[in-house]
Amino acid sequence: MKGKQPNAVFLISVALTLAICIWGMAWPVSFTNAANGSMEFLTVNFAWLYCLAMTLFVAFCIWIGFISKYKTMRLGPDDSKPEYSTMAWFAMLFSAGMGVGLVFWGIAEPLNFFVAPIGGITPGSGEAMRFAFAKAFLHWGIHPWANYAVLALALAFMQFRRGKPALVSSVFIPLIGEKRVNGWMGKTVDILALFATAGGVATSLGMGVLQINSGLNFLFDIPETRLVQLILIIVLAVIYIATAIGGIEKGISQVSNLNVKIAVGVMLVLLVVGPTVPILNNMMEGVGAYLSGMIASTFSVGAFGDGQWYRSWTIFYWAWWISWAPFTGSFIARISRGRTIGEFMRGVLLLPAGFSVIWFSIFGTLGMELDFEIGKQAITSTATALFTVLQHYPLGVALSVVIFVLICTFFITSANSATYVLGMYSEKGTLSPSNRSKVIWGVLMAALAAAMMFASDNGLSMLQILSIVAAFPFAFIMLASILSLLKGLKQESLQADGAAVSQTEPAE
Repeated sequence: MKGKQPNAVFLISVALTLAICIWGMAWPVSFTNAANGSMEFLTVNFAWLYCLAMTLFVAFCIWIGFISKYKTMRLGPDDSKPEYSTMAWFAMLFSAGMGVGLVFWGIAEPLNFFVAPIGGITPGSGEAMRFAFAKAFLHWGIHPWANYAVLALALAFMQFRRGKPALVSSVFIPLIGEKRVNGWMGKTVDILALFATAGGVATSLGMGVLQINSGLNFLFDIPETRLVQLILIIVLAVIYIATAIGGIEKGISQVSNLNVKIAVGVMLVLLVVGPTVPILNNMMEGVGAYLSGMIASTFSVGAFGDGQWYRSWTIFYWAWWISWAPFTGSFIARISRGRTIGEFMRGVLLLPAGFSVIWFSIFGTLGMELDFEIGKQAITSTATALFTVLQHYPLGVALSVVIFVLICTFFITSANSATYVLGMYSEKGTLSPSNRSKVIWGVLMAALAAAMMFASDNGLSMLQILSIVAAFPFAFIMLASILSLLKGLKQESLQADGAAVSQTEPAE
């Protein structure tokens, strides 16, 4: 940290993350029991909180970005301009916000819903297909991006409009004052942000390693073992730490642009070689089912039945997205200087959600158009579902190789963005963290992913549990950030009105 003493937030966060890594690796049975108990408690007793929070995030984003008087305010001085082109901006925010999860679940999730729907729907039926697309669009559409946008907007406003440090605690200056933010309350918020970031990204990293291993097994017969997965974690950690050290312009932006180009290319090829007309029809009708049932689906927690299904899918997703909010929100804020609030919301809320809808329409249809028994077989392993389905289509092997590369680049982009943000948090909100902080957090995230994966026989389950537990306290922080942002915007508006009045008053 170049002559600076490590601060308390950094030391406590590192110690907490390291303790969890040691616990998971040294006493896996004890860790697994505690994690399962925590997940059961939170998903049973607080499913309503996750749903309510996500609903409020969507409503707030629509209001402030499309209706309110604040939509023309710039995130920075009034004469500031965007730091990055719209394409580079979108590529970075999308790659950081979805990452490898989009590839991991692209076929597996809608196919799971198609094969085993709830509510008395016949598996494999047209109604099951409607259910599958509506739920996949719900989980990956507007809601996660509204969740990111809430915190990202508050952070960008405080950083670039008010000149405050790039810390989550800075968001609360309008609400509780700078003195309390600089005290134990602010430090607690920043520690929770660091832990939620590490937990959420470790989940994504673990999923990425599982799917990369399955891709290597499919393409090159490399075994799916813990040793191979550990080697993959180490190799990928070296790559994402190196690109994080390269900075945003030289490292993160270039990989993000590559991600989007590969992803768009894959979608276009699959649209042509796959069942083109069913893909387009499913997208149209799926969007209709998603939009028409959005309100009911958003509030669904399984209170009237199928509670376990909602805890395993919808509630997990809401918790996962919340756990990603401090990292993704901070990164989106970092690259959004100079944009108006309306432009910010259009870009963060609508463009990525539209991309996700197209992605799931294509990949979901690929799985559902196969024989029903083949589809059932494909989802017996989530990590291999993508490769299993693709082999039944033209250019399947070639596309599998390209998607394997995409998994790696998405993985690297999510991880290096998180490493950069964790470095920012660790050094009191600097926009250019030291390489030392990036290396420390890059190694810790890899260790945390390994600890979760190897703590039990079902590594994916442990990773999901970590997300839900890490997200719980942060849900309250994000709800409070809305109140603080509104107060800050009101103060800014009153100051602007006062300045305008003083300029129009005649000189005495």
